[in-house]
Amino acid sequence: MTTDNGHYFGDIFAAVRGSDDFRRVLGTSQHVQLVIMTLAPGEEIGEEVHSGNDQVLLAVEGSGISVLEGERRPFEAGYCVQVPQGTRHNFINTGDEPLRLVTLYGPPDHRPGTVHPTKADADRDEDDHP
Repeated sequence: MTTDNGHYFGDIFAAVRGSDDFRRVLGTSQHVQLVIMTLAPGEEIGEEVHSGNDQVLLAVEGSGISVLEGERRPFEAGYCVQVPQGTRHNFINTGDEPLRLVTLYGPPDHRPGTVHPTKADADRDEDDHP
């Protein structure tokens, strides 16, 4: 559960399993942001490079691949990937079920409280910056 002061306290695994949103920001502080994501079968985050922040992604359910600087590796429940700033990366759901994950950004990458029900919503949100 997110509190009024931006703190997050709760069962993160239940939160990610209970969300079908492409992106949902759960907590934002000065240095770190907690986000949950769901990728539908065949969906991907989209190749990107963060020039000002690091990212850590933890797969909770489902299966897919991570692509860092062109290197493809399995990414499935229990796997964790650290993506340093400046690294070209993408995460792709290659399974038949949703790929659900938790991601931490340091510093924050999205507006506090951001919810993007679909990837199309996220792509259209040009003002999605802290």
